[in-house]
Amino acid sequence: MCASIQRSSGSKPADMPALHSVAALRDIGSRIRAARKAQGLRIDDAASLCGVSVDLLSRLENGKGGIATDKVLQVVSSVGLELFVAVKGHTGLRALIQQELMRSVELMDG
Repeated sequence: MCASIQRSSGSKPADMPALHSVAALRDIGSRIRAARKAQGLRIDDAASLCGVSVDLLSRLENGKGGIATDKVLQVVSSVGLELFVAVKGHTGLRALIQQELMRSVELMDG
């Protein structure tokens, strides 16, 4: 298990919704990339801190398959993210995701 490389607990870019629905590996990858960049880390530095290869982190960030689940979870945790599983179509969770998306759009607009 590698140490978390997150700058401070709970920090995230203002334009990054706290909740995000995942339909494909590329959805996880884009969140990992955003978290890494928000922390000012180059991909090689982040990979080293996570204990994975640059190739693996690059493939994960680009949504490529063939990555072991334990490695995905290791990187997710290391960049300060959490992965939750919920019943598909859960109305309460969907409402929370929509609220976060709207909040993010409002923050980006100004």
